[in-house]
Amino acid sequence: MKLSLGRAAKNLVLSIAALCAGCGSSPPASNPSPLLASDVNLVFVVSEDLDHSGQGDVNPVTATLTNQGLQRSLAMGAFLRNSVLGGNNVTAIYALEPTTHLQTANHYPDLNALMSVQQFALLNQITLSSDLAGGSPYTGQNYPINVSYASGAVPDGVAVPAQFYPTCQGLDYNDTNGNNEALVNGIIGAGTPGFYVFAAPWKTVSSLLAKLNTDHNYNLSVPAGYVSPNHVYALSIAPATGTPRLATYDSRIMPSPAYPKLEPSAFVSAACSTPSPAAITITGGVGGAVVPANINKNETIYLVRHAEAHPHGYWSDNNYVGAGQWRALDLPSALLGKIAPDQVWSVDPAQSSVGTVSATGLSQWSSVAPALTVQPYAIANGLPFNLVSSIDTGLSSAPANISDYFFTGGTFSNHKLLVGWMYTQNPLIVNALLSSYFPNGGAPTAPGWSPFDYDSLWVITIDAAGNLTADFSQCEGISSSALPEMPPAF
Repeated sequence: MKLSLGRAAKNLVLSIAALCAGCGSSPPASNPSPLLASDVNLVFVVSEDLDHSGQGDVNPVTATLTNQGLQRSLAMGAFLRNSVLGGNNVTAIYALEPTTHLQTANHYPDLNALMSVQQFALLNQITLSSDLAGGSPYTGQNYPINVSYASGAVPDGVAVPAQFYPTCQGLDYNDTNGNNEALVNGIIGAGTPGFYVFAAPWKTVSSLLAKLNTDHNYNLSVPAGYVSPNHVYALSIAPATGTPRLATYDSRIMPSPAYPKLEPSAFVSAACSTPSPAAITITGGVGGAVVPANINKNETIYLVRHAEAHPHGYWSDNNYVGAGQWRALDLPSALLGKIAPDQVWSVDPAQSSVGTVSATGLSQWSSVAPALTVQPYAIANGLPFNLVSSIDTGLSSAPANISDYFFTGGTFSNHKLLVGWMYTQNPLIVNALLSSYFPNGGAPTAPGWSPFDYDSLWVITIDAAGNLTADFSQCEGISSSALPEMPPAF
């Protein structure tokens, strides 16, 4: 049923309802005062992993957050923004490069650090151009998260980017080549007041704090051991004197064990648009089609794109905006009964790509939106979540290589995958698959994917004989126009 509320009133109702369903508690009065905007403030959020976490926050099989762990990370956003930063806008956010920390025997990458600061990122704002020429500035409801690799520190088996962008660098779990200290020392040396937020597991955070304390002779009493996922550490330095202070904040969040409940539970259902063609069926031996010898069998891929990232024109910093958080968190509900994956996959967030231009001239950003869009679905359904990290998605050969990765070689035979990817490459990936059935040419082509279409759900199925069906007519059923500008409150 379509809501009759005006946009502003509707947004207010949604936000209040989400707040009522939130999982956090108010910080205790004994916490330190919020940090001073006149200082250089280094804020360390300890993300949860298999070694250090709150009881029940991490799935021991997949190493992803549980519903409870997700609840904690969502509540941490408002605590950081209000009680630690005092309502000030963040200056920069850095998180763990996921493939530098592989967990379990299946070597699942660690996405929990990204999740621990995503809600916080959405409570901040950044101004970027909203056209591809660098003009039409617009202030959007999110902040970019830096998780890209430093030169000389790309893990084995991970694609080395054609070009490194130091402004996108994140945190390395093992601090390869001392890159974490170099990153933070660069901030300290510049002496620019502001709020620099870092998210990584306890091993990385504790090591970094200890090294900073030693290298700068701060003589601070750094934490000796892991306490809880509610503890946040802030190292503040007065630029005029260089005097350091270390403060510990305790959010005292008591998360619910249930998946976050959004009210209303489903947004205005969007009728699926019908592209042309609506579907393509390819049968071996028919119309010149030949089933490729190495094609997977009994495989289904559900293909979606990242959540809302363009609040105005082409505005983008490769993180989704506040409206996107509503879609990402509602995805498990929206897709209930529509898909049945046994794995979730996405692009490595450490890969960067171009967006629009910031006031300081930056336009290259870590590509965190696709993974953050589908991770809530993996969490809600207890599914393993993995990344395609061995292919450089910035190369022209990427779509064909990604098609081979997902559809050939037998790895994903007898599996069903939810894949969150970039809308620009989705048609190219499918077209490469379609072309592989027509060695002599004449392959049909997939429809285009609009940059403003966030709702489509493409279903690619290969049967036991290798015959292919591509259905482009389905959708998530979430109306973008119904999503509030501000993220849900927890």
